[in-house]
Amino acid sequence: MTTYKIAAVDLDGTLLNEHSQLNPRTIAAVKAAKTRGVHVVICTGRPMTGVRHFLEDLDLLGDDDYVITFNGSLVQKTADESVLVRHTLAYNDYVDLEYLARKLGSHMHAEDDHFMYTTNKNISPYSVGESYLVQMPIHYRTIDDFAPSKRFSKVMFIDDPEIVDKVAHSIPPEYQDRYHFVRSEPFFLEVLNPNASKGNALKGLAKRLGVPMAQVMAFGDQGNDLSMIEAAGTGVAMANATDEVKAKAQIITASNVDDGVAQALEKYVLAD
Repeated sequence: MTTYKIAAVDLDGTLLNEHSQLNPRTIAAVKAAKTRGVHVVICTGRPMTGVRHFLEDLDLLGDDDYVITFNGSLVQKTADESVLVRHTLAYNDYVDLEYLARKLGSHMHAEDDHFMYTTNKNISPYSVGESYLVQMPIHYRTIDDFAPSKRFSKVMFIDDPEIVDKVAHSIPPEYQDRYHFVRSEPFFLEVLNPNASKGNALKGLAKRLGVPMAQVMAFGDQGNDLSMIEAAGTGVAMANATDEVKAKAQIITASNVDDGVAQALEKYVLAD
């Protein structure tokens, strides 16, 4: 039986239940895995502001605890939020993507480490919802309000699912060559630095910790989790995962509603 040293876990739709909360069984399993010496690493599209309270509940704020945020744009130590890896977007990227959003008829916003920004005077209700969910203030800003040195962790096309579907199928080839696009929700299409992905971030962290990928287990449910499901020695798909994620995983566990992460940890990590 494989001895796992890292358990990389997506948050929304995976570790959290249908109410975006942690179930008691899940909390207990994560804490037990940490006690066994396993690095439990939250890997999320959220910024640190949207994950810190969960890290507190899971007791993952020690000096040797890590989190992957913004879908792999940042790898951070949880204790002091210091950044170990940063793959971000430049101001010119933001300008080009803002133009594309207008051309394709989609709302968009961008995020740095602390704030969300949108050029849409009529702010999308999805942006408002995301702002509340991740506890990150949102500001209306024109392109000219930013200095040319400004960096962004990610850009998001964020709109009704049918509009995001249209956008996803209309990305010009020159944009596909320059950026990494991931569909994290039906109403989100996230745009990242081409070096940013959960898989790349996970491989970089494992190397830093001296852990072979064969001893890494990764859990996910959406397209933005595919890279780490493929990178890990053992990929675990939730029962509520997309068909594409299930096809790439070695294990399919129960849904996020039914403590699927806890069930897999108990069976493959905590069992004597």
